[in-house]
Order: sequence, then structure tokens, then C-alpha cells
Amino acid sequence: MDVWSAPPALSAAPPAHFALAFLPGAGSPAHPQHHTQEQAAEGGGAGGGACSAKAAAPCKVCGDKASGYHYGVTSCEGCKGFFRRSIQKQIEYRCLRDGKCHVIRLNRNRCQFCRFKKCLAVGMSRDSVRYGRVPKRPRDSEALPELSRGAGDGAGGGGAGAGVGGAVAPPPERADDAAELTLELSRLVVAAHRNNNSYTDELRRSLQLHTVIMLDDSDNEARSGGSEGAGRGEAAALLWHHLAVRMTPAVYEVVAFAKRLPGFHTLPQDDQLILIKLGFFEVWLTRITRLSTPSSIVFDDGTAFTHSQLEMIYDAQFATAMLSYVQAVGRLQASEEELALFTAGLLLSPHRAALSERDRIAAMHRALADAFNHVTCEGGAGGGRGERAEAWGAAGRSARALGVRHAELLAWPRAHWPRLALPALFAELFDIPKPDEDVDAAPHSPAN
Repeated sequence: MDVWSAPPALSAAPPAHFALAFLPGAGSPAHPQHHTQEQAAEGGGAGGGACSAKAAAPCKVCGDKASGYHYGVTSCEGCKGFFRRSIQKQIEYRCLRDGKCHVIRLNRNRCQFCRFKKCLAVGMSRDSVRYGRVPKRPRDSEALPELSRGAGDGAGGGGAGAGVGGAVAPPPERADDAAELTLELSRLVVAAHRNNNSYTDELRRSLQLHTVIMLDDSDNEARSGGSEGAGRGEAAALLWHHLAVRMTPAVYEVVAFAKRLPGFHTLPQDDQLILIKLGFFEVWLTRITRLSTPSSIVFDDGTAFTHSQLEMIYDAQFATAMLSYVQAVGRLQASEEELALFTAGLLLSPHRAALSERDRIAAMHRALADAFNHVTCEGGAGGGRGERAEAWGAAGRSARALGVRHAELLAWPRAHWPRLALPALFAELFDIPKPDEDVDAAPHSPAN
């Protein structure tokens, strides 16, 4: 169908140097496959709880993971190198915002004045840079000349330090570049989310809720007898129709969102289809948490499906699990940035079956997870920050479990498709058979 084969809807192509993980061979080598599989299994979305681990030893300047005690302060390699270069070259910076910029890992390169000011404020010593100190182990300075000397020596910046393996932190310049790439990745994903998502806070504030009207509510009780009677079957078929009609517009949005994710359009066509088909329900369910209530899921037209109606469509346990997930994500009061990166991680999940480029997808998932963890870590401090990361990790696992169970529950519409009136795109997405007559209703499908 045209919705799958359309070219990526990108307003502008990402820069050629973009995202180490999103362009194979454009940065660090791929991580081992066993790591990607285990990481994907731990959390379905971008948030896997890594924030609490990184928060154990944060850089006092930008909050990134500290590499040690540098110039009198626990700091990362990026801030260590920045401070050293600033002192050695006696650089004078200026701030365009009255020296009030908030310095964090994702934006630490935006205002050098405020970054240098914060280096001094947290206690970095000018004298430690000027006079240096004796290294703890001479062998370190022999093995890592680029890390132990100033990075402003001119053309020699890409030498021995860049050739060392994963045993040490990258040079400050590369660390700063990686931070900028992470920031750019976040910006593009958030833009894709905002441009292709109708489930927003703005809509919620003006939405008028209404429920699906059933011809006879007594039919809802017919199913309690254990057998699938005619009344239950007709009611279920009607509810499936109402659900599918309202869910189908979200399919177009999620497809457009996926095609705007950096690197997605470079994946094989079959992998793109697998990721969208198996990830759609998880992304959609996460998005509707913006509008839904603890007792019903709410579509963007204001239609609310109650627990009893969801129970008739699926089953009682799944209906309860759906609403529990809605409540759990709602309690997090997610920002648009968190929701965008989290749902992107749900889509780009390397655990999906039959993927041919699993390693590339796993690398893309890790890049999204890194961006998500830093966005999440901005919102809190101390224990609360770790608890929030754990909550998002639990949400990712719940979304994945719901997606797996939803795929199993599609057995009912697949078995009863002759009595269902479903939009063609909905039926294709979930591999539900449809009558041959539906072909006539699809003017964009040529005979050959």
C-alpha cells in the first residue's frame, strides 16, 4: 500500500555527519550483538533505567558521567578539556544572555562563558592547569599523550588518543561532538513527534468526551456465560469497527513519524514494515495516555472506550492492563521530549522477530536511549531522578508486554473477519483478512 512504500517525509535530510549510531561506519564501532539483545529485552522503550547508573558519579559542571577528579573537581572529560584549553589559551568568552545560561550535558557547548563560569563556581583550579601535577602512573601519560596534554596544540589532535580502544574515555573534542549529535538527535525526534501526533495537551483541554453508543447494553452481559453467543459477537464486531475507524488515522501519523526518524529510511523495506507493524500499538497506546482517563481510553475525536467495552473487544485482563498502563504513564507527567524519544525507542526495538539489520537497529535504539536518559535526568535530582528512570524502564517493559499480548488477541478479528467492517489500512496493519470487495474501495491500488 502507498502508506508503506512512500518515500521518507523529511523536510530536510539530516546532516552527513549525523548520529554515530544512525550512520554505520560514521563514528564508533558497533557494539557486540549480545549486548544489544540483552538491553532490548530489559526495556521496550528508549528508557532503560541507565539514568540512575550515570547519576552515581556526575560531572559537577554539566551532569555528564564523570571520568575522575580533575583540577580539584569531579568532572567529565569534556569539561576537563574545556577548562584546560580555556586557561592555557587565556580565552575570554561572552554570554548573550547576561550570564544566566543553564549548563547541562546536552547544551554545554552553547555558551562557553557560562560553562567556564560554572567550572570556576564548582571549584576548578586555575593553578592546577598552569602548574600541572605529577601523574599517578607514568604509563598512563605514555599511552594517552593526547589526553594528558592540551588539546589546543594545533594539527596533532587526531593522533594516538583517537586510536586507543574502548578502555579509556574519548578525547574531549569527540565527547563534545557526541553531545552535540545527541542534542541534534533529540531535536529531530521531537520535531517529528510534534508534527505527526494529534494526541496533545492542547487538544485534551478542549476535548468533549462521549462514549460509543451500543444498541442494547444488555448484550454486554451475554458474554459472561462463557460461550461466544450471537449477541456478544455482534456487539464485539460493532466495537471493533468503532475502534478501527478511530485508530486508523493514528496509523498514518505513526508511519509519518517513523519515516522522519533519522536513519529509519535507510533500513531495508522489510525491516521498516516489521518495526511499524509490530511497534504501532505500543506507540499508539503511549500517545493516548495524553487524553485518556483511569477508567477509559480516549481517542482524538473525544470517543471514550470504557473498561467493559475494552473487555468485550479484547478480554478482561488485557483491558485492565491497558488502563493500568495509561495510569502509570499519566503519573509520570511526561514532557513532549520524553514522550517523543520514548515512543521512538518503542518503534526502533531490535527485539522484533525476523529483522535483517538487527545490529543497526540496536545501535539506533541505544542512541535514542542515551538521548532519552539525559532528557529524563534533567527533570529531577538525587533519588527522584533514579526513581523516574526506573518508572520509565518499567513502562517500556509494560508496553512491550502489552504489544505481545495484543498480537495474540488479534486472533479473534482474524477468525471473524467476514462479519467485521474494518478500514483497509487497519486490516493490513494487523494482517486481518478482508473481503475482495474492499479492493474496489482503494482507488490508489492499481491492478498491476
